[in-house]
Amino acid sequence: MDHESAWYEIRLEGRIDPRWAAWFDGMTLTHADGTTVLHGRVADQAALHGLLQRLRDLGLPLLSVDRIDTNQPQRKPL
Repeated sequence: MDHESAWYEIRLEGRIDPRWAAWFDGMTLTHADGTTVLHGRVADQAALHGLLQRLRDLGLPLLSVDRIDTNQPQRKPL
């Protein structure tokens, strides 16, 4: 199992104000269709769990957590 840093995309129901961005270790916050998406590199599993605890404390429902494989070529939309 790989314990090194990885890119993640975390989707929450609701909107997190951009002023909270510093609280999420430099992750990018975007908004779409009533959701907030955090995207960025997470140092390791311990950091991921810490991030998820902070998100839990905000009280917004967690919709998904996806590890992004940066080694696969990106597919172009049709």
